Amino acid sequence: MNSELPSDWFHRDTRPHDAYSSSRRKLSWLTWLLSLAFVAGCSHFIHKPPPEYVYVSARGTFLRDRLAAVSNRIAEVSNGQRLVVLEHVRRFFKVKTDKGEIGWIDERAVIDQDDFDKFKSLAADHAHDSVIVPGVLRDDSYVHEAPGRQAEHFYLFTENTKLQLLARASVPKPGPPQALPVPKPAKKTATGAGAKSGASSKEAAAATTPPPPVLQDWWLVRDAQGRTGWVWSRMIDVDIPDAISGLAEGQRYVGAYVLRTVDDPESSFPNGKAPEYLALMNSWKEGLPYDFDQVRVFTWNTRRHRYETAFRQKKLQGYLPVTVGSQVFDKETEPVFSYKVATGDDVAIDPQTGTAHPADLEVQNYRMEGVIVKKIEPPSAAPPPKAVAAAPPSTKATKESAKGKHHHKAATKHKKRR
Repeated sequence: MNSELPSDWFHRDTRPHDAYSSSRRKLSWLTWLLSLAFVAGCSHFIHKPPPEYVYVSARGTFLRDRLAAVSNRIAEVSNGQRLVVLEHVRRFFKVKTDKGEIGWIDERAVIDQDDFDKFKSLAADHAHDSVIVPGVLRDDSYVHEAPGRQAEHFYLFTENTKLQLLARASVPKPGPPQALPVPKPAKKTATGAGAKSGASSKEAAAATTPPPPVLQDWWLVRDAQGRTGWVWSRMIDVDIPDAISGLAEGQRYVGAYVLRTVDDPESSFPNGKAPEYLALMNSWKEGLPYDFDQVRVFTWNTRRHRYETAFRQKKLQGYLPVTVGSQVFDKETEPVFSYKVATGDDVAIDPQTGTAHPADLEVQNYRMEGVIVKKIEPPSAAPPPKAVAAAPPSTKATKESAKGKHHHKAATKHKKRR
């Protein structure tokens, strides 16, 4: 038996026939296409997370190309600009601008979506609030989402921005713990009489009682674009006309409102129309439980061409807003104004907003009759009729009544006898 292989064994073509090979190739291509179509179809069901945004809260900063001590500036971003977050490493965000510029930014220079939504809801909640008084910003200032420096800030209002003041709040001034005063230890006194012992206990209690916190005033403001937030009151000047700005006599103006205009062709006012004002004032102190403590009415003297005080009321606890209008008295239209004052010292401070809420308020109404300001007394209710006791019968009437009863009895007896 010949066990040797043919000489051409290793040179034979052992590959499949062309038809079989072609069918296998077609099947593999078909399988690959089906797999690709399946993957593409399944990609439609894969949930893509929504994009994450941050908003620039700094005045202006740059995006860097890497996180290193030495880096290059990629792009400049400004306050209020929205950025798409690509990556978050430690306290830095890798972001992308609307122009496609990509770089790194410090998280302290931006706010997240939750804080941005708080500012949007704040603007929506106070979009239709009435304006208490207009104001002007003294210097560039950030707008906070709540009264207080520790609250988150976002918008940057520039100097001389016209603002609408909506509400006032007083909150404690923040300070480092080491700045708090340390209470002094109570002095040792010899225990003797009860009066001395009582006085020493009061002194000890006063020494251990911490002083009240220092308060700051904040205003809820709105600009021409509708952006709303809280600004420190010292950064705002109330918009007061120049003609009466020097008549405050050391007080701080809270507001000024036009009551009417009078004709004075020799004055420097436009068209010879001199406005007369209702002015509200207060002392230069923050954290007061009321908005103003003095009311004045400035009228224009057409002979001397100057303002004069026609009405002044001091030492009151007044609250904004005030109402100014006109009303008809004896067929004459006269200016009227009203404001609210507290009738007691019971004032509650809202711990969330810092606004004051007095327990009892009284509305005082006034009218101007020429240059004389008169108080409008509320119509008094008619007093209820007094109950009048029935008068006792007189002695004569009593005798006549008794006599009549006697005659009636006698007549009855006479009839019975008959």
